[in-house]
Amino acid sequence: MSGIFSKTDVSSHNKPDSLWIIVDDDVYDLSKFQDEHPGGKKILQRVAGKDASKQFWKYHNEGILKKYQKQLQVGSLDSKPKAAATPPTPPATPPPQAAKNEDKVVPKAEPGTVSATPGPALSEAEPLDMFGDLIPGGDPNWYQSYHSAYFTQSHADLRAEVREWMEADIMPNITEWDEAKKVPDSVYKAMGEKGYLAGLMGVHYPTQLTDRKVKSVEPAKWDLFHEMLLTDELSRSGSGGFVWNLIGGFGIGCPPVVKHGKKALVDRIVPGILAGDKRICLAITEPDAGSDVANLTCEAKLSEDGKHYIVNGEKKWITNGVWSDYFTTAVRTGGEGMNGVSVLLIERDFGGVSTRKMDCQGVWSSGTTYVTFEDVKVPVENLVGKENQGFKVIMTNFNHERIGIIIQCLRFSRVCYEESMKYAHKRRTFGKKLIEHPVIRLKLAHMFRQIEASYAWLENMIFQCQRMNEVEAMLKLGGAIAGLKAQATTTFEFCAREASQIFGGLSYSRGGQGAKVERLYRDVRAYAIPGGSEEIMLDLSIRQSLRVHKALGMKL
Repeated sequence: MSGIFSKTDVSSHNKPDSLWIIVDDDVYDLSKFQDEHPGGKKILQRVAGKDASKQFWKYHNEGILKKYQKQLQVGSLDSKPKAAATPPTPPATPPPQAAKNEDKVVPKAEPGTVSATPGPALSEAEPLDMFGDLIPGGDPNWYQSYHSAYFTQSHADLRAEVREWMEADIMPNITEWDEAKKVPDSVYKAMGEKGYLAGLMGVHYPTQLTDRKVKSVEPAKWDLFHEMLLTDELSRSGSGGFVWNLIGGFGIGCPPVVKHGKKALVDRIVPGILAGDKRICLAITEPDAGSDVANLTCEAKLSEDGKHYIVNGEKKWITNGVWSDYFTTAVRTGGEGMNGVSVLLIERDFGGVSTRKMDCQGVWSSGTTYVTFEDVKVPVENLVGKENQGFKVIMTNFNHERIGIIIQCLRFSRVCYEESMKYAHKRRTFGKKLIEHPVIRLKLAHMFRQIEASYAWLENMIFQCQRMNEVEAMLKLGGAIAGLKAQATTTFEFCAREASQIFGGLSYSRGGQGAKVERLYRDVRAYAIPGGSEEIMLDLSIRQSLRVHKALGMKL
């Protein structure tokens, strides 16, 4: 049922057995919903037949509206403004010989090579159609018809595909899943079915390992900007726990196996992971060894027959570990320091693997885990890379891990900013809207400038990663990415705090209008510490950059 009603029509439905309300010019029939309403029947009956927008937004956020809209909405008011047409994209005037930006994808360097082929020139890159709510800074500016040298129509198609899924099936349930500290397994399975898992490993789309494809992008066109965009749109959920549940362990545990594992091992386990049937995590951090990877103590001794490694030790703060089938694990196979570290793919079915979930400040639904290995027999075929050379495997993986953290942090910063902007246009204090107070505009401006500056650096780093081979990227970009990781996490922390100040008490209680801000404020530390703490990242950024530039001929 969907109709057009006047306010007089709605006002006649003001009894418990026929209870309609208005929220933002849409009409809802709550007659049968009263028993389910967490706030009780009376609060609904007090607004029966009336416009309850102010009361609704006092207690709820848009996720609640989306969750029940299909079930309860019966129509809209005849006075509701019609949706404005999407503003036309300003006409571009490229030179006659310039091809449109339809499928122009920046070529990717093959392993072991450095590509010098230029990407699309600025004069050739036409702006894409406007997309989203068009709040300045609420989305990257290429969503709002700004020119971009990096994004093409295939990126815009992926953007629309992922956002539709997120808006319809994910966003209305985020708060519920976060409180339950678990995202349904069906959502992870959907990530596999949609081809998203296969596109999140920092490599070409692995068609040799999966028959699944992303609906809107041909595998041959897939690049690191598609991967960036996918992570970015998932992060609009405003929940680090949700994002980490789906791609936290997978995104850092699977790539080392695909890139450095033996073919037989890769062919045996990776297809099931990419399908969403099996789960994998990265197990490096220990109770006494976090950023100091070279000093880990989890031990792997070769058996007398030379066929197995016997693993004993513990790992802590392992994302997704509690439900993982596979553990990409850093172990000590040799002497002290980095030259005694190896990486093993440990399977839960081997026995001797026990996991227990840890309660943490944030990212509740991510499955943070304490892992214990007791005399686990791991076939030597499960060695990832070479014995005692696992440190290189770990280090090359860090760039990809940190880029993922950066993408999430900057989108979370945008979520804090966008929620604040919307709230500032609704909330009134001292006789005027918050947005009319200069102090509030100043807070928004500081959030905006930090987000945009950090995002521009991110785009450049993605472009460099795409053009350099893995070894060159590890050497040249390790310091810059470490610095950007610190920049992104401090930007996130700043935006979360300023958003909390703008929302006031609503960001202190869980749920309601301030739910995203309250949740993200709890998640801040989960980004500032893992993947390398801010202090270590900043120090690394300078040390690594100086070391590389000295080799390049730096003159001081």
